[in-house]
Amino acid sequence: MIKPNFYSNPGVDRLDRFRDDPDWLTHTLQSAQARLLPLWRDRHLVTEAQQPVSFPADQTPQLLKLARECVLLGSDQEGTVWLALDISDIEEPETLLGLPAPYSFRDLRTLGPLIDRQTSALLAHARAMMIWHRQHRFCGLCGSPTETARSGHLRICENADCGRQHHPRTDPAVIMLIENGDYCLLGRQPSWPPGMHSTLAGFVEPGESLEDAVAREVEEEAGIEVTDIRYHSSQPWPFPSSIMLGFYATAASTEIHVDGIELESAGWFHRDQLLNSPENEQFHLPRRDSISWRLIENWMKQVHR
Repeated sequence: MIKPNFYSNPGVDRLDRFRDDPDWLTHTLQSAQARLLPLWRDRHLVTEAQQPVSFPADQTPQLLKLARECVLLGSDQEGTVWLALDISDIEEPETLLGLPAPYSFRDLRTLGPLIDRQTSALLAHARAMMIWHRQHRFCGLCGSPTETARSGHLRICENADCGRQHHPRTDPAVIMLIENGDYCLLGRQPSWPPGMHSTLAGFVEPGESLEDAVAREVEEEAGIEVTDIRYHSSQPWPFPSSIMLGFYATAASTEIHVDGIELESAGWFHRDQLLNSPENEQFHLPRRDSISWRLIENWMKQVHR
């Protein structure tokens, strides 16, 4: 079985069967098994050692009262039930919560690689759900306000003549490493940190298969035609709300024509060159919690699964 990517969450029960049971949720929030994960403007509360902070629900009912949204995330293998709270309406949450000075709210982009995989996956789920809530406060059909249902996993239009139900969404995006013998294609976007090079990627368009999206994106961004497109693995990527679908493909042409929009440069890089990457501001590979790194690492070591 292929090893899960970072931010994937194997072994966690999402408790769908309880989402429509308000009595169960009320009872759970009053028990010692429930813990609350506060988010403030898409950031997570951490200690000075960059470890996430959670609160026992039965001992911190005031925290629930401060929340704009409460979302049931699920239960772990120890039976702990996790809920995410959006406390973004608070201007100075550390002060209001009476937290010691070393505590702070951090972005998962910097926090994720520093914590264990199961916790990072839990935080990624929480972040993605809160972003979805914030973006769907109003009905996309009639413009009326929406209200939360199903323990945070549904929003319903408050307009009785509409009543449209809005479910959490994730945007599919393909990400692919293109092979040409002992060389692979890497590109660079203008907005990336200095020296960073990575695999090509792009969103799947309506009416398009994943394989078609791979071929289109590579041709559009680098002018390369591909064949032998094959799936590798996927990764939730809550920045803000994507599911990255990883592929390998073989180059059918090799002359690069960068589009100058998505990519500022691209090139063919030898396996040995990447294995000895200097990892500095002149050249470095993507962050280690990303599926792009996973695709490159497996290719460098010639382990495709």
